[in-house]
Amino acid sequence: MQTKKYAVIGHPIGHTMSPFIHERLFALKGIDAEYGVLDIAPEQLEREYRDTLLKLDGYNVTIPHKQAMLPLLDSLDDKAKMYGSVNTVANFGGKAKGYTTDPDGFLKALEAAGIELSGRIMILGCGGVARTMAYEIALKGLEFEFAVRREDVGAAGLLCLDITKKIPDAKVSFGLIDQIIGNVDVLINATPIGMYPNVDEQPIHNCAIGRCKSVFDAVYNPLETALVKRAKANGSKAEGGMSMLVWQAVVAHEHWDGSEYDPEEIRILCADAAKALAER
Repeated sequence: MQTKKYAVIGHPIGHTMSPFIHERLFALKGIDAEYGVLDIAPEQLEREYRDTLLKLDGYNVTIPHKQAMLPLLDSLDDKAKMYGSVNTVANFGGKAKGYTTDPDGFLKALEAAGIELSGRIMILGCGGVARTMAYEIALKGLEFEFAVRREDVGAAGLLCLDITKKIPDAKVSFGLIDQIIGNVDVLINATPIGMYPNVDEQPIHNCAIGRCKSVFDAVYNPLETALVKRAKANGSKAEGGMSMLVWQAVVAHEHWDGSEYDPEEIRILCADAAKALAER
């Protein structure tokens, strides 16, 4: 059987965990595949698409190509259409189809951690990661709120308007991150606070963390942020962002070859990926 060929594209591509994660996922299923890294400048994308990318079995897409890929592809799945970007492409029979796997990666990470989206749901931050999470929550018909810094109030308001425009029955609001009161059933950190090297930082105070039943932190370096550690110390369910990074890669494999993975396999892979990241 011929070796399948995959890659991740971006510019600048820098250090990426994609080869480590995807090579492990292929190995777990005994699939003979190579996974490379392609640094493609924006002005070279169309040429490289014809000359290189169409010859691959599939590839992942990162900044700055997530939107630029759209007009080159033959088709998009529904979520790629809704988000207006792709991070995964599958080539089948000379046809390229684009997907965005971050939303399903987020949901699968929560499921694997035993965190149920219910009750009072709060997202810290209102950037790109928060946007992805918010749309998935809104599509489930659940009420939620953003908690942001004072300087981000305008951006939060615009994001709420965008969500309600695309999902008219969405129940979303926003407030200030330093004025969180009451209990929270699911707290989601979509800010970079606590990311290496600032590993001692937390997006909210200990007293607020103590009122959270479950916590999900999108930060994946370190594996357990100060927020996750504090939440676990309080007896709350808590999960870090490495699981979302790996689960979105799993969803890419579902599109590429239909592979399914056991949550325990992914838990081990998350720990190994975090160790590999720390050793770089």
